[in-house]
Amino acid sequence: QVQLVQSGGGLVQAGESLRLSCVVVGDTATPNGLGWFRDSPGNERELVAAINDEETTKYAESVKGRFAISRDDAKNTVTLSMNSLKPEDTAGYHCAKLVSSWCTVSTSASYDGWGPGTEVTVSS
Repeated sequence: QVQLVQSGGGLVQAGESLRLSCVVVGDTATPNGLGWFRDSPGNERELVAAINDEETTKYAESVKGRFAISRDDAKNTVTLSMNSLKPEDTAGYHCAKLVSSWCTVSTSASYDGWGPGTEVTVSS
């Protein structure tokens, strides 16, 4: 049973930075792709960033230039570095494993093994 264990998050002021980490536990193979999604009241779950095993990345337009996703396969870890945080980044953030083609990377249904979520709150 694959589990994704998350850490990081918290409360920061606008303009500050946070880092989220996600460790993939129990997987016998290197994940093809890993992604971070976020959701907040009144909004659908949206892809924030994803990375595949060739280091190809995809970002939501709203976070380009501010967030960076990286992976360390030796440690089975994917990290989301969030800079210049804005109040609109406030959400629950979830990591997940891509189990479909990279062309479906933005679709939450293409993921499995969802992490429990970690809250990020950005005050103005």
